[in-house]
Amino acid sequence: MSAKTTAKTPAKATAHGAARTKPRLRETYEQAIRPALLEKFAYGSAMEIPKPVKVVLNMGLGSAPQNPKLLEVAIGELETITGQKAVPTRARKSISNFKVREGMTIGARVTLRQDHMWEFLDRFINVALPRIRDFRGVPARLSGSGDYTLGLKDQLIFPEIDYDKVDAPRGMNVTIVTTAKTDEEGRELLSLLGMPFRRS
Repeated sequence: MSAKTTAKTPAKATAHGAARTKPRLRETYEQAIRPALLEKFAYGSAMEIPKPVKVVLNMGLGSAPQNPKLLEVAIGELETITGQKAVPTRARKSISNFKVREGMTIGARVTLRQDHMWEFLDRFINVALPRIRDFRGVPARLSGSGDYTLGLKDQLIFPEIDYDKVDAPRGMNVTIVTTAKTDEEGRELLSLLGMPFRRS
């Protein structure tokens, strides 16, 4: 009985992530970025220090209603990129000019939080973005409330995607939601995380 339990324990612990270490970017945030933000903005409480809370990848598919296979492929690609289950997105209202009816499936989305978010941000900033052709940095404009959205032209910048299996380029939006109250704070947070903002 004890031998059987001992034999299974390591595999079970690994499968459920018990033996996983803290994501590298999260450690950097806690050890270096938080103190730097506190020093620059002189927050009265540590709770005010901004942090990323979630990352949303959203892929719009205008022809999905006419081609259900397209949605299946897009969902598969998002799941390959993020390692997390993607969900279809549906139209909130009908738009006759685009032949879109309320409730129609028009894209796919993944929301990442906690360690999944930190691991994705690390790969996105340090591996995926530099793979953009003629890369000169990303736009520095934020939403006005400390969040950042970046539009990508295709999925091939992600090394998880097999080039030979891609039937067509599919763009997506990557939104980083933070607790920053201003764009200045949000921009500083993202800069310290390594976001390669374009120099004006």
